[in-house]
Amino acid sequence: MNNIDEILEQMEELLDKSALMPFSQNKMIIDSERLRELIDDIRLNIPQEIKRAKLIDFDCERIIKEAEQKAEQIVQQAEERAKALVSGDTIVKEAKQRAAEIVSQAQARSKEIRSATSSYVDNMLHDAEMYFTKGLQDVKRTTQEINKVKGGKNTADGQNPQ
Repeated sequence: MNNIDEILEQMEELLDKSALMPFSQNKMIIDSERLRELIDDIRLNIPQEIKRAKLIDFDCERIIKEAEQKAEQIVQQAEERAKALVSGDTIVKEAKQRAAEIVSQAQARSKEIRSATSSYVDNMLHDAEMYFTKGLQDVKRTTQEINKVKGGKNTADGQNPQ
């Protein structure tokens, strides 16, 4: 099964290889059966592209959860270490300060990971949106060209276009 870009390239090739209608500069004779096959292929491939986007989204959520779990482990380790170091007043102060630093670092790292993951997901979704928008525009343009060809064919036969 081809991806949508390959199918669109095949559609372009079909247009490039199509013969011009006599006495017309922009109307072509197109193998409509082949074009319909390519359009059906696009329809079959769109769900695959959506599944891939969902998998990326799922992976991002999994990465965020793993980062949160890691941050929680770091906090727990810091608290355990702080408790173990409690033996004197200065040691307690140092341990609390170090634990707070570790917690702060873990929280900052967690925020960085969340931000990067969110940005990554936003970029992937934006790219998917652009991809599908371009594909839809190409399909619409091809449909218009087919409709023009149909209209030109009926007129060339001496029949009235419907």
